[in-house]
Amino acid sequence: MTDTHAPRPGASSRVRLAIVLGLAGLGVAIAAWVWLGNASQAKECPVQEQAAALIDAAAKGELAALNGTGEGRGYATMAFKDAAGTDMTIGDFKGKALLVNFWASWCVPCREEMPALDALATKYNSDAFMVLPINLDIGNSGNEKAQGFLDENDFANLPLYADNTFAAFERLKQQAVAVGLPATLVLDENGCELAVLQGPAHWDTPDGEAVIEALIGLKS
Repeated sequence: MTDTHAPRPGASSRVRLAIVLGLAGLGVAIAAWVWLGNASQAKECPVQEQAAALIDAAAKGELAALNGTGEGRGYATMAFKDAAGTDMTIGDFKGKALLVNFWASWCVPCREEMPALDALATKYNSDAFMVLPINLDIGNSGNEKAQGFLDENDFANLPLYADNTFAAFERLKQQAVAVGLPATLVLDENGCELAVLQGPAHWDTPDGEAVIEALIGLKS
């Protein structure tokens, strides 16, 4: 009589099966951990669809590339330093809506955008709003290069804030918020993201000013 039953796996087969199942379980666990990590990052702030829509509606013409988000990402803990080397975070500016611009002295579009940002800061910086430029020149000489550029152009309202570790921008890349420079975040008074712009813009135009006025208007 022919034995129609499949042979039972030997010890080595059972070990291999256990390893495969274990690795599969580990993969699921890692995926869940990554998802939970991203979810927690995405919920640092309440979702603000209406506020983001108002900013998005104001973003026309020269600012048409600005994308309203308001998905719950927050940056209060994002770290950088001032010109004196003092540790700072976005949270230090709590109470002010922010236009956070990431730039570098080697980035030609960044350099070209800076006069417009300075003009915007000169007109709108107040207790309610601030243009916050964060330089990303890497290394010990990064601050020197950035400060040299700012001094050379005699910007009135663009002080040096810097992260020469590039960690702040790496966070944006990891969260798929921005991939290159310049990049700009529009944040509410609690450091919560309302809109993102990839690339430069003519901020010192009626279109740019309309975005800032809409942002400031959210506080009133």
